[in-house]
Amino acid sequence: MVYILLGNGFEEIEALTPCDLLRRAGVEVALVGVNGMEIVGSHKITVRPDIPLDAVHMEMMDMLVLPGGLRGVESILHCDAALELTKRAWQAGKFVCAICAAPTILAKLGILSDVPATCYPTKEKEMGDAKLVNAGVVRHDRVITGRAAGSSVEFSLALLEALCGEEEARRIAAQIVFSR
Repeated sequence: MVYILLGNGFEEIEALTPCDLLRRAGVEVALVGVNGMEIVGSHKITVRPDIPLDAVHMEMMDMLVLPGGLRGVESILHCDAALELTKRAWQAGKFVCAICAAPTILAKLGILSDVPATCYPTKEKEMGDAKLVNAGVVRHDRVITGRAAGSSVEFSLALLEALCGEEEARRIAAQIVFSR
């Protein structure tokens, strides 16, 4: 199960692209409402999450995904339960993934300490002691980070590859006519 956290102000493409591509591959995905069951994205697209934050089951989780969007990141940072879930996911050996401004959350939690990662260029100063890499997507063990909205498909395919293998990621990339 992949849980994608949605806080008010989230970047729509960074949340919905991973959801879409993972579901195309048959991966079970739940959009998780951090601020209730009607979340408004950064571009005023309203999304009804599948479940509220308190319905996440750690034992079912394979991966946690944090989309960016400055206000969406602030929503997560101001939610102790979302931060605790992220820490627990990491400690439990789950994949922890973030894109755009959201890798700064992982940095604040110490998950990116001495870990290669990328983020939105103006957020690099908030990445602590992460090893910044100039790339659209960076995978290091159980951490996958993406640079920005423009990296959403590449980021989503990296999540898919981590969970289902390179062949399945290539199959979905071909299905959507995406070439790397």
